[in-house]
Amino acid sequence: MNDEAMQASKSELPLSDSSSSLPPSSSVSRAKELTGELQRLQDHVESLNAAVMQENVAKLSQQVAHITEKLKSTLAKVTGTVSHDPPAAAGTASAASSSGGAAETAAAAAAAAGGGSAPSTSGAGGATRGKIDKMSAEVVDSNPYSRLMALQRMGIVQDYERIREKTVAVVGVGGVGSVAAEMLTRCGVGRLLIYDYDKVELANMNRLFFRPEHCGMTKTDAARKTLQEINPDVEVESYTMNITTLQGFESFKSSLLSPDGPSSRVDLVLSCVDNYEARITINQVCLELRQTWMESGVSEDAVAGHIQLLVPGSTACFQCVPPLVVASGIDERTLKREGVCAASLPTTMGIVAGMLVQAALKHMLGFGAVSKYLGYNSLKDFFPTMEIKPSVACVNELCRTLTAEEEARRNSPEAIAARAAEEAAAAAAAAAAAATPLHEENEWGIEVLPDELPSGAAPGASSSSSTPTPTPASASAADLSNPQQQQQQQQGQQGQGQGQALAEGLEFSLPADRGVDAATLEAEGIRGVEGSMEDLMAQLAAAQATGGGSGSGGN
Repeated sequence: MNDEAMQASKSELPLSDSSSSLPPSSSVSRAKELTGELQRLQDHVESLNAAVMQENVAKLSQQVAHITEKLKSTLAKVTGTVSHDPPAAAGTASAASSSGGAAETAAAAAAAAGGGSAPSTSGAGGATRGKIDKMSAEVVDSNPYSRLMALQRMGIVQDYERIREKTVAVVGVGGVGSVAAEMLTRCGVGRLLIYDYDKVELANMNRLFFRPEHCGMTKTDAARKTLQEINPDVEVESYTMNITTLQGFESFKSSLLSPDGPSSRVDLVLSCVDNYEARITINQVCLELRQTWMESGVSEDAVAGHIQLLVPGSTACFQCVPPLVVASGIDERTLKREGVCAASLPTTMGIVAGMLVQAALKHMLGFGAVSKYLGYNSLKDFFPTMEIKPSVACVNELCRTLTAEEEARRNSPEAIAARAAEEAAAAAAAAAAAATPLHEENEWGIEVLPDELPSGAAPGASSSSSTPTPTPASASAADLSNPQQQQQQQQGQQGQGQGQALAEGLEFSLPADRGVDAATLEAEGIRGVEGSMEDLMAQLAAAQATGGGSGSGGN
């Protein structure tokens, strides 16, 4: 509506209110005038340029979005003050109630401006927290980052707060993508870009993240709302688009570009789509932008999955080793049948999403090893890993070009010298780490000492053997009953184990192998004899023969 029409409308409003006091002839003439004004206004609107109208609508939408963000920020601050300040008296409680009413009003205004439902501010559980400027390692119940920052204290990550500088794009907000986006949000990633074209349905309820009240909403809008409620520190950008169309391809690529130049503004792209057409689209965009990305997938029977790291020029692209359906040139849409769908398990999708985000964190924060390919088979609890090299026969010309450039760079003298320097530095760091005590604090005084050979011992002999020397099997009972000889044998065995001094409070002793003292032998009626072993065997045979003859008439 132009200024002239607005002024005309304003000038006519008072007259229309007083038209009831005019005579009938005046009312008819006035109606004709108003009809003429409306006709002129309609003609003017129809003559407006459609492009100008769209530009004005876009500007108005931006202003509404800006006002909405301001209202939400104010709401978060007000709500945070209400939820964290306990009432000390009746007056304070009244003030809190008044603040709560103001918060509800602001929430309703934000909802009206944003076209969504107002977040609940009633009760401690429904209040949303304000933004946190800096991650803290302080261990208190009100710190959502204390357990994440503990990774830094334990030496797993050097500087965990760097995650706030990272931007991740999640393409596909389904069973894997929605869970991956939630995990990244809870980990405190700085910016999250989410892409999908579908809407939430009841058929999605067998998976994680989405709830029945989200049905009918676009997946991106529902995910954005939930993620901002989980962690308002994360900036979430949602894009409802089909990236496989020509327009969607260009829009997807432009959304990844930095406003300062043609380079990508994201650190990592996570592919969580469920069709090969979308995967090839992501592959092409990432090749053009030289963007590192990770691909994920779950098998049609929902019992297996995988993740794969793809670095343009360094690893195989998605078209280097394509699946059979892609290599055959079959349109996968023709394979779908009415009334038949793929299986879906929230367990498998949750595991694959966890593997994907774990690899993303290791890649972005530089800790641990990132597998180029990691599979999962739930039936056998099998996690295969492999590395897929780029194919010289890849159908994607850009992939072949980038691979050749990377190979030339890797074989350049500068790169070879840099790798040699890195290996030397790694060896020096490993030597320094080996020389450093593993545990600086040793409260119990535990130490490992090298074995020392006793004086005069052979180089191959053990100085700390605790195995006693066995008594020969031919030893007679007279030898065992000799206490003096037994004591000498025990002392000799104990002397073999005295290669090093024992700690204070410990004693070392060995039992005599097969040795029995004289008192025990006497009590058992065992005495030494003069005969040899042959004599004893002859006596035993004679006793058996006598016993056999006397017992033949029994029974």
